[in-house]
Amino acid sequence: MKKHVVAHEIFGESVFSESVMKEKLPRNIYLQFKDNLKNGNQLAPHIADVIATVMKDWAMDKGATHYCHWFQPMTGLTAQKNDAFLNPTEDGVLAQFSGKELIKGESDASSFPSGGIRSTFEARGYTTWDCTSPAFVKDGVLCIPTAFCSYYGDALDKKTPLLRSIEVLTKETKRLMKMIGFDECSEVYPNVGAEQEYFLIDKELYKKRADLIYTGRTLFGSLPPKGQDLDDHYYATIKERIQKFMKEVNIELWKLGVAVKTEHNEVGLGQFELAPIFNTANVATDQNQLIMDILRKVANRHDMECLLHEKPFAGINGSGKHVNWSLCVNGENVLEPGDNPEDNLRFLLVLVAIIRAVDTYPELLRLAASTPGNDERLGAAEAPPAIISIFLGDYLSGILDDLGKKEKSGCQRNGHLQLGVKTLPLFMNDATDRNRTSPFAFTANKFEFRMVASSMSIADSCTVLNTIIADSFSKISDILDNDETRSIISIIEELYQKHKRVIYNGDGYSKVWQEEAAMRGLPNVESFIESIPYLIDKKSVNLFTKMGVLSQTELESRHEILYENYYKLKKIEAMTMIELVDRYLVPNMNRYLKEYIDIYDSVNSYSSKGLSEINKKNIDIIANLIYESRFYSDKLEDLVDEVRNKGISYESAYYIRKEINPIMKKLREAVDLLEKKVSKDSWPWPGYDDIFFSLI
Repeated sequence: MKKHVVAHEIFGESVFSESVMKEKLPRNIYLQFKDNLKNGNQLAPHIADVIATVMKDWAMDKGATHYCHWFQPMTGLTAQKNDAFLNPTEDGVLAQFSGKELIKGESDASSFPSGGIRSTFEARGYTTWDCTSPAFVKDGVLCIPTAFCSYYGDALDKKTPLLRSIEVLTKETKRLMKMIGFDECSEVYPNVGAEQEYFLIDKELYKKRADLIYTGRTLFGSLPPKGQDLDDHYYATIKERIQKFMKEVNIELWKLGVAVKTEHNEVGLGQFELAPIFNTANVATDQNQLIMDILRKVANRHDMECLLHEKPFAGINGSGKHVNWSLCVNGENVLEPGDNPEDNLRFLLVLVAIIRAVDTYPELLRLAASTPGNDERLGAAEAPPAIISIFLGDYLSGILDDLGKKEKSGCQRNGHLQLGVKTLPLFMNDATDRNRTSPFAFTANKFEFRMVASSMSIADSCTVLNTIIADSFSKISDILDNDETRSIISIIEELYQKHKRVIYNGDGYSKVWQEEAAMRGLPNVESFIESIPYLIDKKSVNLFTKMGVLSQTELESRHEILYENYYKLKKIEAMTMIELVDRYLVPNMNRYLKEYIDIYDSVNSYSSKGLSEINKKNIDIIANLIYESRFYSDKLEDLVDEVRNKGISYESAYYIRKEINPIMKKLREAVDLLEKKVSKDSWPWPGYDDIFFSLI
């Protein structure tokens, strides 16, 4: 009989965790290593050699034959180069792994996006061990989390800025806590939990959709009569095929120390979500990359494809990634309001510091949540709008509004919820509701950044959050430094009054909010491409350079990478649409139309006048839609040639947004209407009805 998997027995078995290090390393080596981490000291070569040897032996016991420096370049994915644990000797080969190989690796930096920092003739780049994130064994390879930089030390990855942002947040948190009376502040770390949404479709259907293969989303597709209208998929019983997939995903992730806890259907047909328990921002970022990788791999084993695109299907809810952020000091969450938040000055001070950060740098938060695919999702009745606002709830908003007032508003506190059924147990309701229309919502004891794109690394959002909040802490500390007579409560009141315009507790989906946000002076950056310039404006450069998170060179390189990525992705989408129309749609529809006309001619002599008119009308409709599809396809091809001749630049990317995207939309409208008018058997690719109802 097959033994059932017990989560706690396999959890972390493939991770070179702290407990494994403590068990296997010599005690003096382990203590020196921990001391180096705590104090930020360099790792001595002899310590690195011992750790490398122990790590290698442990990994080989787990079946590893190779090792790699696992890093996160600016592609948003992960990268690795595998090397065997083999070194030649006089007697043959010997399994070896040195401290030097553990600490430093080399990669071809010119082969990854660098924004001009590295050219083909300047290929050398380095990877260096990130001691704060544990190594792990996956697919027979010891994966060592590393940072990735150029020959001159410029960050070419997403991890390096994240680590820098954590360091500056730690520094500024300790400074502020000391100034408000918390002298013993030895441990500070941002805590993050990232909920991951995704779609699953049948592998065979995926293979028949060139648009999914090339772009990750369907560029054409007409909704079936029944979609998500009845809300019967969300939280419904998970189908057996999906349950088997989820079970294997859980097992794979548990082995890698990823504490996945929640799983359920999402609103969209074929859409699902999983969520891990919180971890430090750096480890949580690494683990989210692992989650996306495992989802794809396990889906393939179950003859399915996992789609992480933000909007793989038009008319169906898209996928996001909710980044839940909190801050721990000495193991205690400082965003925990407590039973009497109005008296918890530390909580209120941290709260208004975050409010200030969001109001001061909304454009950076918009950019940190953005991808080209997220443009298709944000602002619809399924995701927060592009306007950055904060939901606090009436209770906390009331407390802040009451500051400095003699008469208090008497905000509703949480209490027992009465349902009118005696046999149901009493339970406490929360002090504030949840607002899923808010892009940045306070939820009990954390902030939920809800607008982050499902396909992107959470390193971007965490780096920006850490940096702008550190900046707020620094400003408050400066105030206290310059005026020792200032009370904490007066600072809280001043910051709240200055920045409360960013707080909105209503329906973020409504047009009313868009109008009100404009009156408040809140920016509405409508698209990804329009958010990119904010990365290199004066305010952002001053922030990142002052905080030591990104240099001006590194910011400019990321600016170039982002618009180049948009240009290339949208060009691929446009060229895919053209190919689908030219090579698949038009030939199939011409054959279908010819058959229809032949049938019409053959039956016209003895069919009724009414039937003849109906057939003639259908032929005209189909012919016109084929013409319309071809017209917009040709127009799109001309525009693609034009933008290709312009070359890659921000202006070209913006041109795609303004000129090419609208034609792509018109082409889609024509093709989707045509799909509704012809025989299903003649349509050249699987429709939405096939895809949505195949996972049974």
